[in-house]
Amino acid sequence: MTRLLYYDEPTQLSFAATVTAVEAGRVALDATAFHPEGGGQNADTGVLRWDGGEARVTDTQKDRATGSIWHTLEGSPPPMGTPVTGEVDAARRWRQMARHSGEHLLAQAFFRINPAFRVAAVGMRGPDCTLDLEGFPTEADAQAAEGLLRETLARHDLTLETRVVPEAELPSYPLRRPPQVRGQVRLVIFRDEAGVPFDVSACGGVHVPRAGMAAPVAVLRTERIRSGLTRVVFRAGEEAAEFLTATYRDARALAQGFSVGVPDLPARVAALVTERDALKVEAAALRTRLAAALVAAAPVGEVAGVPLRTLNLDDPTLLPDVLAATPPSEVCAAVTPGGRCGVGSGRAEVPAGALLGEVLKGTGGRGGGRADLAQGQTADPAAFLDAVRAALNVQTLSAP
Repeated sequence: MTRLLYYDEPTQLSFAATVTAVEAGRVALDATAFHPEGGGQNADTGVLRWDGGEARVTDTQKDRATGSIWHTLEGSPPPMGTPVTGEVDAARRWRQMARHSGEHLLAQAFFRINPAFRVAAVGMRGPDCTLDLEGFPTEADAQAAEGLLRETLARHDLTLETRVVPEAELPSYPLRRPPQVRGQVRLVIFRDEAGVPFDVSACGGVHVPRAGMAAPVAVLRTERIRSGLTRVVFRAGEEAAEFLTATYRDARALAQGFSVGVPDLPARVAALVTERDALKVEAAALRTRLAAALVAAAPVGEVAGVPLRTLNLDDPTLLPDVLAATPPSEVCAAVTPGGRCGVGSGRAEVPAGALLGEVLKGTGGRGGGRADLAQGQTADPAAFLDAVRAALNVQTLSAP
């Protein structure tokens, strides 16, 4: 069994130990400050050094059956019995501790807003951490929980306390949710200056010694996921501060481009969206008018008694509007240099979809549509209009 130094002192990142077992590129030690993967938390990484060698620790895993902590090494491991010194990657550990403490603190804030907001699952594998909550919290609830936690951390110095207690003593502690282990249970407690606990949770992870070191805790968004849960995505500590700083920097640059201040940016963007939507409506109306004018200007030919207008369009975006402008009792065919093509029909006996399908059999391509309008892509744009005439002639002559 490995002695777990990270339980005694989570900020101790250097230590001395002895190799107790070696297998397949990994070693077990009699003591370690490397925290293994588990509970939504990533494994620690770092370096092991010994007389005459060193190797990078790329993964740390716990053997549940024996209690040994295995350290996967990049390179040849030292032999059993070798004294080693270990050094945990400090930046990775501190960020992981801030994430984990932020998760406990934010979950408690949600619980205080509404006890129905119970935690079903957590994730702390990357900067964007997650709480999956029951009870259907809204964006307003998320803002309230974030605000409550921000106020608490600003006004109180919550300090970390850990203790291992028998399962029978758990009812005397205000646990936020039932523990998932039996027997001896490790509790993680954040208390204020008066000794009053803000959060008590059964947990095997590592945490910052003071809750303020996990600040800020920023909720980024909420989203509904499977099984009726609501996922809260958040960041904590340095990662939250870096994100908020970068976001403000981008917002400031964007606001300067619009000649407004950052607080006025939402209103400016809303006004631009309104203007854009109005311009889209106007552009659609102009496109419809242009399409109608192009169809009206196209000569009308007759194929087997059916009036046919044909158009070569430079702009493929006009194709749907041109086909929709097909006059009653006429057929309209259009093609673009890139091969976008289509047929519009105002005659019940000449379904546009069927006519286009027949044409594309000969010119190559694919497409389809309704009886009044069909679009597609032809492999031979130059031959498309002639193929429409030929197919229309055959189809009209064979019509009942």
